[in-house]
Amino acid sequence: MSKPEEMWQCQVTNCGYIYDPNRGDKKGKIPAGTRFEDLPEDWQCPCCGASKKMFRPLAGPGSVAEEQKQCAR
Repeated sequence: MSKPEEMWQCQVTNCGYIYDPNRGDKKGKIPAGTRFEDLPEDWQCPCCGASKKMFRPLAGPGSVAEEQKQCAR
């Protein structure tokens, strides 16, 4: 099992779907506990079909929240 800090959630910018590693993706046959980084490169959002590149972390480096903090400075 991954460390909690490695299990962050990612949200796609198209439809708002959040990939939660604690739940996995039943539709895509991704088991619970699979980190976003470990998803296959051809994995797509089960709702809108967006690629992994369209997802952003909800917190931490590269997240929308982090980018907004930097812009506010």
